Amino acid sequence: MATIEILGVPHAYELTAPTSSCPHALVFIHGWLNSRGYWQPVISRLSDDLQCLSYDLRGFGESQSQVKTDFSGAQTSLSLMPIFSSGLGSPINSLYTPVAYAQDLAILLKQLNITSAWLIGHSLGGTIALWGADRMPECVKGVICINAGGGIYLKEAFEQFRSAGQKFLQVRPRWLSQVPLIDLLFTRASVLRPLDRHWARQRLIDFVLADPEAALGTLLDSTTEEEINRLPELVSQLKQPVYFLAGAEDKVMEPKYVRHLASFHRLFQYCGDNVLEIPHCGHLAMLEQPDEVAARIRSIVISQ
Repeated sequence: MATIEILGVPHAYELTAPTSSCPHALVFIHGWLNSRGYWQPVISRLSDDLQCLSYDLRGFGESQSQVKTDFSGAQTSLSLMPIFSSGLGSPINSLYTPVAYAQDLAILLKQLNITSAWLIGHSLGGTIALWGADRMPECVKGVICINAGGGIYLKEAFEQFRSAGQKFLQVRPRWLSQVPLIDLLFTRASVLRPLDRHWARQRLIDFVLADPEAALGTLLDSTTEEEINRLPELVSQLKQPVYFLAGAEDKVMEPKYVRHLASFHRLFQYCGDNVLEIPHCGHLAMLEQPDEVAARIRSIVISQ
C-alpha cells in the first residue's frame, strides 16, 4: 500500500505495473462503506495485461485524516466552502457529493501521472466514475458502472432509505467488530449467495471504521432529489463509451433501474446494448462473480 495526500487527507492506493498490451489504466472506485480491497479478486485476474489502480475514497478504508469528528456533530458540520462548480448545476457545497469525490480522483490521477484511464465504479463509485468522466474528458476514455444505476427520484422510497441509513450508522461502536459471530450478518447482506467469512469480516471492519462525517455525508449528499435527477442528464452528455454491469438478482440496485440510467447514453440504442446482466448475482458483483466481471471488463476495454 502507498499513500498520496489529496486536499490534506492521506489517500491509500495500490497501483499495478504498467503493461505493453494496453495504453489505459483501469481505475477501480469502491462503493459506500466499502474499501479498495473488494476489487482484488477482479484485479488479480486482470493485472497481468492491464494496469490497475484501486484506492480508498476519502473517509473510508485507510484514506482517513488523523482528525476525527464525533458522530453526533457530523450532520451539522457538513456545510463547507464550494469546491468547484458543476457544469450541470450550482456550486458544490459539501466535501461528500459524488462530484467532490470526482475532484479527489482527478487530483489522484494527476499526481500518479495517469493520462489515459477507464473508470470502473461499484454502486456509489459508479456515480463518482460518471462525474469523473464529465470532469476529465481528455483523460477518461470510458466508464464501466457495476451495480450502479438510478436517475429516478422516488420521494417516499428515498426518504425511507436515508432514514434507515442514518439509524444504521448510529449503531457503530468500535467494539462491535469483537462480538463473536457478528460478521455472519455480513455474509448474506445484499448478495445472492453467502460470501466467504473473510469478506464478511472485511465488510464489518469497513462499516465500523468508516469516518462518521464521510459515512453520513455520502449517504445524504448522494441521495438528494437534485443529485438523483441530474444523473440522466450527466449520462446523456458523456461522449465516452459508458457500460453498465447489472446483477440479475440485485435487490439494492435492481436491473430495471440500471437499464433506466443506461438508456440515456447513446450506446443504449433501442435494446440496451450497453447493459450487461450478470446471472446469479446480487449487489457485490466483484465478490460474487469475479471471473465474469473481469472477463466483461477486459472484453469492453480491449475492444475499444
